[in-house]
Amino acid sequence: MPRMTGGQALVKSLYMEGIRVIFGIPGVQTYEVMDALYDEPGIRFITTRHEQAAAYMADGFSRAGGGIGTALVVPGPGLLNASAAIGTAYSCSSPILVVSGQIPRDAIGAGIGHLHEVDDQLEAVKPVTKWASRVLQAAEIPSTVHEAFRHLKTGIPRPVEIEIPPDTLREEAEIDLVEAEEYKAEPASSDDVSAVVDILLASESPAVLASGGAVGGVASTALLDLAEHLQAPVFTTREGKGAISDRHYLSSGGHGFRTEAIVNRIAEFDVILALGARLGRLDLRMAKQIVHIDMDRSEEGLSPKGTITIGGDIGRTLVEIVRLMVDKTPPRPNRREELEPTRDERFEPSLHVEPQGGYVRAIRAAVPDDGFIVEGVTQIGYASHMLYPVYEPGTYFTSSYFGNLGYVYPIALGAKVAQPDRAVVGISGDGGFLYNSQELATAVKYGINAVVIVFNDNAYGNVMRDQKLQFNGRMIASDLHNPDFVKLAQAYGAVGVRADGPEQLESALREGLESPVPTLIEVPLEMMPEPY
Repeated sequence: MPRMTGGQALVKSLYMEGIRVIFGIPGVQTYEVMDALYDEPGIRFITTRHEQAAAYMADGFSRAGGGIGTALVVPGPGLLNASAAIGTAYSCSSPILVVSGQIPRDAIGAGIGHLHEVDDQLEAVKPVTKWASRVLQAAEIPSTVHEAFRHLKTGIPRPVEIEIPPDTLREEAEIDLVEAEEYKAEPASSDDVSAVVDILLASESPAVLASGGAVGGVASTALLDLAEHLQAPVFTTREGKGAISDRHYLSSGGHGFRTEAIVNRIAEFDVILALGARLGRLDLRMAKQIVHIDMDRSEEGLSPKGTITIGGDIGRTLVEIVRLMVDKTPPRPNRREELEPTRDERFEPSLHVEPQGGYVRAIRAAVPDDGFIVEGVTQIGYASHMLYPVYEPGTYFTSSYFGNLGYVYPIALGAKVAQPDRAVVGISGDGGFLYNSQELATAVKYGINAVVIVFNDNAYGNVMRDQKLQFNGRMIASDLHNPDFVKLAQAYGAVGVRADGPEQLESALREGLESPVPTLIEVPLEMMPEPY
């Protein structure tokens, strides 16, 4: 076995597991990792300006198909700074690896005030991770990294964290490196698949509710095959947008922010096939029968009474359902003529609240079908959930139930690193953008030419509108003093432009997507009406 430091063992193990990009900030407890990275040209290190942004970029990288997004942070404030981003990845079922430093081994738990010390750091991060572990011996680093990747690549994809003290990273030992392993996703049991097929074929009016687990790869393909065979409309959660193309007549809209009309439509169907959705937070009480396919059986107790839940990989399970269904029955009569008008109505401009609808249409017109959109917690972001059509799976990102400000721009940067030849656009408000506006420096330094649109109403706009309408105009703490966003972008070396109205936005966005330089587009706004 070769002899090496713990830092070298970590870097070699990450490389063997396929890691080629790490986002992070170097610090005293991770010096040995950085020194090992100096000798590993196969891994690109992207220095961010905040640990939160490092973990967000890892998330965007992972969601855009770059592989397992990885972030390196110092312990204590570094890891806690990253925790909001780790929580976002957790809520969105995004597999990211966070490697954190620690204080020296002998001082852990002593409470003597070491630099960056947090009492029981592992416990602090467990609520937003699928698995977390501390490594105290250099020789144990490869097996721990391998175990981390087993958790990342099996079951529900969620964040994992490893923390390593600096003396462990400095320590030299005989190291037994571990080869990467391929993991096969398993479908539900044949009995469960057969039972689901019988329920669906006996149904007169089935529908599908698709969440993030049904997006992309084999899952989206099999979902479309199933929906077409049954002629079943497909509804989606926010995370599930794009599970099938919004050009398809069976695409029936999103279930999310106050979309009571869609919830009420659930009562029209005798069977709802739910794919990966967190049913505990969806009001499906009017559904006659729900069949729920999910890797996470912990949701079972939160589902409406009478829900039939089966465990298994959604994509592989759908493949088996379709295979058995096709063997048993021919496709049902085509419903295009009946359903296409309903699909078209969702995107009819005259029915959209303005000005939100006009801006969403402008963005859609400028972004290629395969371009990525990061929906922010902002007025146009809310509207895009309902009004932005998605044509390819895996191209629409949200923060799911975490609903946090500040994630849009770094997520977009991470996605652009993963897919440098595809369009990436972040939809942000002025308040949210300033959480991580410093990452303009990162974008310029590394040539990450994503585009961010900052819709600027000089307020936490949703809060201000609610205070005005719900509290008789008693507005407090919701107005903001902002910089000149165009000059801010230019100060960093990015392109900064201002667009007045949807037409100018579409033009500026088209130019920004062609620019080799990161672009910020500011769109000045007045208070907007409620979009729901």
